[in-house]
Parts: sequence; structure tokens; C-alpha cells
Amino acid sequence: MPRIIVAEDDEIVAEIVRDTLIQAGHAVGVVQDGAAALDVIRAKRPDMVILDCSLPSMTGVQIVRQMRIDYDLWEIPALMLTARVSASDEDLAMYAGADEYMRKPFDPKKLLATVDVLLTEALDRKALEKRPAGARAI
Repeated sequence: MPRIIVAEDDEIVAEIVRDTLIQAGHAVGVVQDGAAALDVIRAKRPDMVILDCSLPSMTGVQIVRQMRIDYDLWEIPALMLTARVSASDEDLAMYAGADEYMRKPFDPKKLLATVDVLLTEALDRKALEKRPAGARAI
């Protein structure tokens, strides 16, 4: 069961995201503050994070930047889920290290599909890293 941390300060959005992911079989924790989210990510080492760009105390972009320079967190997939719609906001998030960017309002089915793709890609990367030297992928 993949573990996902959701950093979202809008209770209704957080509830929709949480319920969608739980119904699909994921374990989900919700945090409403950016600094607290980073603390939870460091403590729990989830399989994935979903971050709002606009959070109290620390933005989602700042969290991703910190994750990408932290040896223990750099490979955790990060999805930005935000109301920010400009191309420059998306570019900034992607440059900081986000794996995907989704705008609100969002389709829960599309959210789930995106989460599944990111988790599968992360598992594939881990499997490649564990292959013995000289082994070929089939």
C-alpha cells in the first residue's frame, strides 16, 4: 500500500484528494502547513507527496526544493496540485523539481491516474537500481 503525504490547506480539497486516494487503496496523511509537511515527509519518508503551491509557512515549491537537495528525500515523486494557472508558476515548480503539475479544479480520476503513473515510474527506477551490474532489462 503506497503511502502518500498531501500538503493542502483547503480542507475541502484535502478531503477530496484523501478520499479519492484512500478508495484506490493508498494510505494518506494530510498536513495543512508547509513546514509541518516537510517535517512529516522527513519523518515518514512517504512513497509520494502531493503539494499545494500556496501553504502557510512554506510553499510547495520550497518543499520540493528542499526534498531535491536532501539525500534521503530526493527521489520521492512530487505532484504539485494548485490553483496557480500561469505558465511561469508551472515552470517554477517544475524547475524546482516537481514531477507533475496539476491545476485546480481537478478531475479526481485524472488525479488518481497521475498518482498511479508517478508511483509506477518510481517503482521502476528502484527496480533498475537493484539490478546486478551487467544485467540487462527485458
